[in-house]
Amino acid sequence: MNMLDDEDDQSFHATRDGYSHLSDVEWDAVERMGSTMGIHAVSVMLEALNRDAQHATIAKFIQNELDAEREKVALLHQQGSQQAELLREQGAQQFELLRQQQAAAGGSMHSRRPETLKIDISKYRGVEEDSLLRWFVELDDAIRARRIDDGDMQVAFAQSNLAGRAKTWALGLKLHDPYAFGSLESSSRGSDKRLNRLELSSGSNRTLEAQAG
Repeated sequence: MNMLDDEDDQSFHATRDGYSHLSDVEWDAVERMGSTMGIHAVSVMLEALNRDAQHATIAKFIQNELDAEREKVALLHQQGSQQAELLREQGAQQFELLRQQQAAAGGSMHSRRPETLKIDISKYRGVEEDSLLRWFVELDDAIRARRIDDGDMQVAFAQSNLAGRAKTWALGLKLHDPYAFGSLESSSRGSDKRLNRLELSSGSNRTLEAQAG
């Protein structure tokens, strides 16, 4: 049951208004913390922390949840389960949503940030008809338009626009080495050759199939 609706703890029920600086995602995390640590313990902890410490504590809790999900993903991958990709996407979406809400909250406390433009780009699948060079150009334009300055977020955004063989390759590589993609620049240099090999492999397979037919 949602602890905000807990009739046995009206004192904590009223504190939601007192923490309006927390985003909806952060407050959902607070509720999950209450289910594991106890509602009273969470209430006392929040009251003892300033706003910055509250944000940091909640972010660490969410990160621990994501780490636990990644461990589940690794296990599912070893078992050959297709649910691994779904869990990773859910974790990435939750992290991106939290980042956007924190950025929006920070914008109200500081000077107004330049507006961003969300440009959609085509998914790169690693097949012969896909142009890797054109995809990197589109990716660079989208990152600039969205004003994504953080290196890790740039890499995450690039990986979110992979599909098919290319996405399978990227996920497999990251499962073996979480730091395989250090930055977008280094990733683009290494990925250029390896993803192109995916294209060549895909094209060769179709040629062999046509000859066999």
